[in-house]
Amino acid sequence: QVQLVESGGGLVQAGGSLRLSCAASGSIFSINVMGWYRQAPGKQRKLVATIASGNVADYEDSVKGRFTISRDNAKNTVYLQMNSLKPEDTAVYYCNADRIKYSSGPYALPKWGSNYWGQGTQVTVSS
Repeated sequence: QVQLVESGGGLVQAGGSLRLSCAASGSIFSINVMGWYRQAPGKQRKLVATIASGNVADYEDSVKGRFTISRDNAKNTVYLQMNSLKPEDTAVYYCNADRIKYSSGPYALPKWGSNYWGQGTQVTVSS
């Protein structure tokens, strides 16, 4: 069983910073891609940033130069450092992990799972 747990959201003034964390738990061997998405009220969930196992990162245009995604493979954790926050960054931020190799038991072959989501963490930026 693989679960993602996010932390680090909150309320911040425009221009401020927040750091989000997302830890994947379970008997995990590897995670291919980890990422952050966000969903503002009344809008669709959208990609913010992703990072592959080789630390290749990709960002949505509006966050380039302000947000930095990183990961700690030993801890199965992904981070999102958000600087120079703007009111339009207000949303629920969701962690995603794709192509996870994990153990389903001590004598079982490893399994692969896709598209896991965290429960979401609220980020509110006041003007």
